[in-house]
Amino acid sequence: MSRTITRLFDNFADAERAVAELERMGIPHRDISLIAGNADKAHDHRGPYDDGHTAGDHAARDAGKGAATGGAIGGVGGLLAGLGLLAIPGLGPIVAAGWLASTLVGAGVGAAAGGAAGGLVGALTHAGESDENAQVYAEGVRRGGTLVSVKVDDSQAAKVESALNSFRAVDAATRGAAYRQSGWSRFDDTAPAYTVEEIEVERSRYTVP
Repeated sequence: MSRTITRLFDNFADAERAVAELERMGIPHRDISLIAGNADKAHDHRGPYDDGHTAGDHAARDAGKGAATGGAIGGVGGLLAGLGLLAIPGLGPIVAAGWLASTLVGAGVGAAAGGAAGGLVGALTHAGESDENAQVYAEGVRRGGTLVSVKVDDSQAAKVESALNSFRAVDAATRGAAYRQSGWSRFDDTAPAYTVEEIEVERSRYTVP
């Protein structure tokens, strides 16, 4: 049996280290996904592309390759080498790689925006995550966080959870409670994306230097 383990990180660097640890443990690239907010343009060096295709085209294509070949995304430099720029309603600009990126853009390459609204919640719940946690995770990305989601065999689950948690992963229940204190209830893909200033304020509440 297999399951999907997902964690939210306030700091991209923590998520990056978590992915590197998963790769070191031998988790195939096809089974790892990363979704990160990019409102501050911190990842713009990963695009745009100059061959006539959109960033969404590349993200979908590369994610699909990784799923099909068992590691094409990270052939050189690991999973993060395959990060592509996307624009998702409700989340704003993001970077994404892996099977979750492929799910977000859909089967049609280049469908990065169309049909992707609210797709992150649906993709996570379809993979086995609870709706409550999926709502928190999508909202976390909207507020500038980074999501790492891993498909693993049950025999590996405990080790993968321990690895992710060791890099300051967010507890979904605790973060959800904090969001609800400010009046939030569910992820709204029609709400405006967070501005850079709003994300900075949000990160200051939780990020540990």
